Amino acid sequence: MITWRVERENSRSAARGASWWWPVGWLLAAGWAAAFPLFSDVGTHRVWGVCAAVGYTAAAVAARVLPRPRAVRVPVVLALAGAVVLPLLLLVLTGQAQSEVDVIERSGRLLYATGIPYLDAPRRVEEYTPYLPGMALLGMPRALLGEHGWAARYFGDARVWCAAVFLACLVASRTVVRQRQRPEGDAHGDARFAAVTAVLIASPVVALPLCVSGVDLPLAGLCVLAIAFAVRGRPVAAGLVLAAACSLKWTAWPAIPVVVALLGCARGARPALRCAGTAIAGTALLVLPSALLSPGPMVEQVLAFPTGRGELATPATSPLPGRLLAEQGATGWAVAVTLLLCGASAVGLSLVLRPPRDAVGAADRLAIGLSIAFLLAPAGRFGYLALPVLLVVWARSVGARWSGTGSVGTRWVDTESAPQGRDADAQFATAGAGRRS
Repeated sequence: MITWRVERENSRSAARGASWWWPVGWLLAAGWAAAFPLFSDVGTHRVWGVCAAVGYTAAAVAARVLPRPRAVRVPVVLALAGAVVLPLLLLVLTGQAQSEVDVIERSGRLLYATGIPYLDAPRRVEEYTPYLPGMALLGMPRALLGEHGWAARYFGDARVWCAAVFLACLVASRTVVRQRQRPEGDAHGDARFAAVTAVLIASPVVALPLCVSGVDLPLAGLCVLAIAFAVRGRPVAAGLVLAAACSLKWTAWPAIPVVVALLGCARGARPALRCAGTAIAGTALLVLPSALLSPGPMVEQVLAFPTGRGELATPATSPLPGRLLAEQGATGWAVAVTLLLCGASAVGLSLVLRPPRDAVGAADRLAIGLSIAFLLAPAGRFGYLALPVLLVVWARSVGARWSGTGSVGTRWVDTESAPQGRDADAQFATAGAGRRS
């Protein structure tokens, strides 16, 4: 009786504590969004800030006054409506977008017309295309649908396709990772993943870039899908997805050694090499044609310009350490690049000495590597750090962890549906005895 009362009081205390987290979190998001119309000079950011501030404020009020479980579900819906649906529709229908969207759509038109997504002699920053050729495919709908008509207005915008790829990859990653140990599936794990994903999309980390540009979201989605395929021991599929990601931006390239190390730890050397070969060959197939047809413009726009060594200065001027060092001249730029290489070497060494053993480990290692790259790069934006946040949150919501003691023949289990405690230990011991027999 005493134990039951203690447990009941603990559950009530936890519920009271949790009831304050949601309103406070949504209010913080509302304050962040409200700062954009007050201090930002970018029109798209101001529009998003007004809509999102209203949505987050409504979510905070609903989370405080509604009873559970509506106090969790309704605020998420309100936040999604205010921070994603309304501003995205408003910006798409009025044709307002950050310059990245115009760059993607222009590269799609160039690829469709000439086979090369880069201008030969760009004279303004807006004419540069600092992306790899695969990004132009997301601008291809604009080239096919044109500039006029309802279809072009709704489905020609590159943001729509960036968001579609991102969301499709998130859903596919859960499907790939899920272990169907029960005939009815894992309803609890699916519900948890859907809830976390909805909150993540409604948060400013995803909602703002999704509405105003969306350029980094497809890369993030493909990276998590590649990790998911590696979790299930499908090296060729993981390699193909990595190739697609690496054909969008060079920032996806660190995902190759991370996924290869994950496969090597869990499945052995042969699947890891198969994944690496597929990723490298696929990337070369997607990138080399443009590199051979237009080597000069591609080097200038994709490599020199983003690193601050191009003929024109990059607009990525967030006060990050690498950027501050690069502003000190050639010596500062060299120091920033040296620190960047040292950080990359440290992460690479960690992959050899202690390779990731599950989705969480792989996502965390990739997030650390990308954070180092974004912080120490000679040119960068705070918005780039959304990708590491996405990786960390996704890995903890998808529900896949590694179990086993060896590097070959190990098993992947779903933490949402796997037995816990002594039952889990007994099951794994029984499985191990079966393999030994």
